[in-house]
Amino acid sequence: MVGIDVQNAYVDFPIFDAKTRSLKKRVLGKVGGKIGTGGGTPVIEALQDITLSMGDGDRVGLVGHNGAGKSTLLRLLSGIHEPTRGRSRVAGRIAPVFDLGVGLDPEVTGRENILIRGLFLGMNRAEMEKRVDDIAEFTELGDYLHLPLRTFSAGMRVRLALGVVTTIDPEILLLDEGLGAIDAAFLAKARERLVDLARRSGILVFASHSDELLRELCTDALWMDEGRIRRAGPLEDVLAAYKASVTS
Repeated sequence: MVGIDVQNAYVDFPIFDAKTRSLKKRVLGKVGGKIGTGGGTPVIEALQDITLSMGDGDRVGLVGHNGAGKSTLLRLLSGIHEPTRGRSRVAGRIAPVFDLGVGLDPEVTGRENILIRGLFLGMNRAEMEKRVDDIAEFTELGDYLHLPLRTFSAGMRVRLALGVVTTIDPEILLLDEGLGAIDAAFLAKARERLVDLARRSGILVFASHSDELLRELCTDALWMDEGRIRRAGPLEDVLAAYKASVTS
C-alpha cells in the first residue's frame, strides 16, 4: 500500500560554531526554520511539529517563501533526513527529483550511470536497458555518454539524471521545481516529461513558486512557514491565504 505518514516530526541541524554569526546566517538561508537550542547546542530547527498523511492519488503542492522548509520537507519524505523527534513512514517506490546527483558515480561512463541511477530508483537492469536509447535521445549528450561522468559539466549531469528519472513509473514522486544548473531551453523541453511523470505517479508532492504549474498538477497544498505547516487544504484556499500574507 502506497502511503506517507508523518507524525510530530522535527528536523534539527546543530550549529557547532555558534560564535560565528555569518555561519548561522548562511545555514539559515539554506534550510529555513529558526535558531533554537538542543541540549545546550544551538541548532537550526528546520522542520517543526510536522504531521501529515497522504495516500494513492494525492497531489499536494508545497508553497511558501524561499527558506520556509519546502525542500527540507521533501528530503524528510525521501529519507535523506531522519526526524530528530517524531516519526516519518513512507511506503512505496520513491522518485526524488531534487537531489539529482544522488546515485551517480563520477568514475564510470554516462551510459553506465543511466543503469546505476535506474537501479537506485528501484528499477531493474533489464528495465533500464530498454530505456537507454530514449534517455540518450532526450539528454542530447551524444558521445559524452561514453565518457566518465567526471568530465560532464553540472548542467550535463542534471540532464542525465533528469532523463533517467522521467522514464520511470514512481509510486511516490517528490518534485522540486528548482532543478539548479540547467539551461532554460532544456528545462522547457523537460517540462512536458515532468508533467507526464507527475501524472503517472501514485502520490505527488511538488514544491513550486509557479501557481500555473501547481494548478496543473495539484489539488491540495501545504503552506510552509519557518519550518512549520501554517495551513493545509484545497490548493486554491491555501494559495489565497499565502498570497494574502505576502501582500499584507
